[in-house]
Amino acid sequence: MTANEMPPMATPRVAAGALFFDNEGRVLLVRPSYKTHWDIPGGYVEPGESPRTACMREIEEELGLTTALGPMLVVDWAPAEHEGDKLLFIFDAGSLTTEQERAIRFADGELTEWRYVAADGLDHHGPPRLTRRLRTAIAARNSSNATYAEHGNAL
Repeated sequence: MTANEMPPMATPRVAAGALFFDNEGRVLLVRPSYKTHWDIPGGYVEPGESPRTACMREIEEELGLTTALGPMLVVDWAPAEHEGDKLLFIFDAGSLTTEQERAIRFADGELTEWRYVAADGLDHHGPPRLTRRLRTAIAARNSSNATYAEHGNAL
């Protein structure tokens, strides 16, 4: 079979993000300078890079922190109208120490602010698809079960 005879296949953009929690169970959100809403630390996976490696790289680039990641919480099939097919991975990054919180630096200028937000306050910080994905990730962490989602909804 030649390349021209191959059936069409998805070529999604792949991104990875991290959920950091405080001792009250709130999630760390960041405000990107180039978006109108809040998000979690993370970004696109580069060619040849694993989602886990990309997530750790993005945390270092965006927050100036070197941190280990825990288990994957969610993989979300989340195509977007103007961006095409997307696969989004969320990893459990645990909790930051007070020293780590003080060490946060917006090294690359992509972020302008960070804060912890309770699950019931997420609607005020991002679009519904992000809110659904984050709540699915929180539930996955609480149940210790990785979850497959589509458009942020666990299946």
